[in-house]
Amino acid sequence: MLSTEDLALLEAIRETGSLSRAAAQLGKAPSTVSYAARQLEERFDALLFDRRRYRLQLTPAGELLVNEAARLMQDVSRLTQRVQQVANGWESRLWIVTDELLEFDTLIPVIRQFDALQSGVPLRITQEVLKGVWEALREGQADLIIGATNEPPAIPSLRWMQLGEMEWVFAVSPKHPLAKAKEPITRAMVTQHRAIVVADSSRVSEGSTYGVSGGQAVLAVPTMGAKILAQCDGLGVGWLPRHRVGSLLKNGTLVEKQMADPREPNILYAGWRGDHDGRALGWWLEQLKQSYLATQLVQGIDRFA
Repeated sequence: MLSTEDLALLEAIRETGSLSRAAAQLGKAPSTVSYAARQLEERFDALLFDRRRYRLQLTPAGELLVNEAARLMQDVSRLTQRVQQVANGWESRLWIVTDELLEFDTLIPVIRQFDALQSGVPLRITQEVLKGVWEALREGQADLIIGATNEPPAIPSLRWMQLGEMEWVFAVSPKHPLAKAKEPITRAMVTQHRAIVVADSSRVSEGSTYGVSGGQAVLAVPTMGAKILAQCDGLGVGWLPRHRVGSLLKNGTLVEKQMADPREPNILYAGWRGDHDGRALGWWLEQLKQSYLATQLVQGIDRFA
């Protein structure tokens, strides 16, 4: 392993092309620098400096040594920073999983505030759907989940809080047959048409859907945004978050239909493991406890406005 003095010597020789100038740059005697250069070559049993030219240069072996040494020194510096970070109660990383229902835009102001702490904790933010959200927490693929819609399952040391309610609307394209159907729309009427659903991302259990009857044709799409687009195009029908389609209902791109069996609002949850703590997780939980932020997350942003 090279010391910082060794690395500084190599860099000085590469920059100045002279042992004497390198010595002047380092504030050392030329004899000291010359001896240190020979010691390096002996240590690695390799010719590191090309002394045949007027300008002293690193050999290919010397170039490799200085480049790799610089990289290793950066790695050691980062490791030292991470060790100090964890020793001070911060996590080495915080993995946040949100339900795909939530717009990433709503998290951006919170991320900016977190960055301002200069904690050094890198964030990883991914999305899952329905059961896949709780599953991520149970399988150790999340430190914090935000926006889970199903009731909290049995997970060791599970902690959770309610964020608020999400209201749903049954909406169809004006060109879809149900657009002109007599209200209220019954389940039997809906079953005759293809349902658009967001595919559950659960990998270890059977996925779930809402509002789909046995035998009904289904088109499963990857995101709520894709579901909205599919229903706007008349490819099928289904329930949509009211806050996500407000402008589409106003401009007539989608038509709201009154249902014989209205859908109850979903309670959205945040969840985490009580046996995993850290300053970053604690900070995020404090932000989620603020009613304003919880409301912003639940209401989200109407992308189609």
